[in-house]
Amino acid sequence: MNKKIGVIGLGTMGTGIVQVFLSSGYQVLAYDLDEKNMKNCATTLENRFQKDVLKERISLQDKETFLNNLKFTSSLNDFHNLDFVIESVIENIDVKKNIFAKLDEICKEGTIFGSNTSSLSIKALQEGVKHTVVGIHFFNPPYIMKLIELVKIKTTPENDFKKVYDLTISLNKSPVVVNDSPGFVVNRILIPMINEAIHILDEEIATAEDIDKCMNLGANHPIGPLKLADLIGNDIVLNILNSLYKDLNDEKYKPSKLLERMVKENKLGVKTKKGFYDYN
Repeated sequence: MNKKIGVIGLGTMGTGIVQVFLSSGYQVLAYDLDEKNMKNCATTLENRFQKDVLKERISLQDKETFLNNLKFTSSLNDFHNLDFVIESVIENIDVKKNIFAKLDEICKEGTIFGSNTSSLSIKALQEGVKHTVVGIHFFNPPYIMKLIELVKIKTTPENDFKKVYDLTISLNKSPVVVNDSPGFVVNRILIPMINEAIHILDEEIATAEDIDKCMNLGANHPIGPLKLADLIGNDIVLNILNSLYKDLNDEKYKPSKLLERMVKENKLGVKTKKGFYDYN
């Protein structure tokens, strides 16, 4: 696999994934339907790399090299000759399948498709697609978190899967191989815990600060569940819960009414400056 890859979807996670690849010496071709997201991605990465220069984590030459290795495009046709393309768009199976269907017609034989889905079925994403689809689930923020869940299905070619595994190693990440199942491993454990913390807040058993403090000091968690929800994005937490509830039909995944209200009110967490905490 060569050192030029494609990233589709340049929100919080997509931008972080671009940063990871650039920092590991890859050339990145980046795409988003919304030109504003492409501009925000460019500004965010400029600022992050400049911060790294000031903290002497990288040199000014490193920063210039990373940014020169990033190119934006408004056409998926430009992805035709890449060995690997990863999508990080909204957690909606129809949107993701539509992207893979388009790429399936555009990309050369042998291109591997990666999905940064946090809960959707890889088998469902693979259906009708000639190219291999592999789950490559980064965690937020991707440029800090070491774990990647690598998800395969029974028909995933071992050679393709090994290429993606080796790619994650080249990113200085720690991949864990997971068989296809709703929510994979981390979110099957984590998301119900966040949901229960929201129930506790809604029932006025404790404040957000004290709920998080309990898990910080009582369970040795480095970040409390409500602060983590704000970091992930409460809309994403809700999407994952809805997906798990639909697929597993288990009441423990039924979203809290408080969470649903917060998402309706655009209290999504860090990205909207308001969630369980105020970030203004």
